Amino acid sequence: MQYRTLADTTVSAIGLGAMPLSIEHRPDEARAIATVHAALDAGVTLIDTADSYHWHAGEVGHNESLIARALARYGGDTSGVLVATKGGRGRPGDGSWTVNAAPAHLKRAAEASARRLGADAIGLYQLHKPDPAVPWADSVGALRELLDAGTIRAAGISNVTTSQILEAHAILGDGLVSVQNQYSPAVRDSEPELRLSARLGLAFLPWSPLGGISRSSLDGPSGPTSAGTPFHHIAAERGVSPQQIVLAWLLAHSPAVIPVPGASRPSSITASARAAELTLSAEELRRLDR
Repeated sequence: MQYRTLADTTVSAIGLGAMPLSIEHRPDEARAIATVHAALDAGVTLIDTADSYHWHAGEVGHNESLIARALARYGGDTSGVLVATKGGRGRPGDGSWTVNAAPAHLKRAAEASARRLGADAIGLYQLHKPDPAVPWADSVGALRELLDAGTIRAAGISNVTTSQILEAHAILGDGLVSVQNQYSPAVRDSEPELRLSARLGLAFLPWSPLGGISRSSLDGPSGPTSAGTPFHHIAAERGVSPQQIVLAWLLAHSPAVIPVPGASRPSSITASARAAELTLSAEELRRLDR
């Protein structure tokens, strides 16, 4: 495993996106915990979760509690594992997603997440999505209060624009350490946010990083995938999977990037972790960038 810097912490260059372990079509608990353990065995030290990663109504925090149980049952040392969670979204149980980034809600949500994770303080707490009903500065101000109270050690923001990153950075200063936007072979709209994150010294955690090559957990079994792309061609030449080529491409794209691919079975995260070992040539990168 290769490693990258997230604020003053060193984490694995590939993280585990834990959402598929708790939402629709989730595996049973035994396989879910085995998936987390396989990630740890492969050297993964960053796990991405959220209080809204659940399937049914009344399951708030399902994924956080699952991660806490998996870590507690792991036979090895987990002291170096950073669990990053998020607040500000909800799932009423009908498949939809809601947004609530009101300061009072965020503070209650963070405190509840810390209890579920069994943590004195959350290592990285991310505002899941801007709330159009709440001034951005007010939502970010709640993160500032959580930092000052010691409820969280570091803050992140997700699904944001460059102007929102700059405003959050002005409010949080060094307390802001990460940006999590969608970025993949199929969705490259967040290139400006990635560049700004790198300039500000923030980690950039692309969500749904395999988009266009693999279905997202939110797409369902009928979601579209591509075939015959440069990622597929180079994978065939290398004798690896297209997904591994995508992750290697993301890592080569910027030292700020730390992909967190989702997984619902041990073999998936084991394969994803191996992508950190791949070094793409300049010519291969040119083909992929096109």
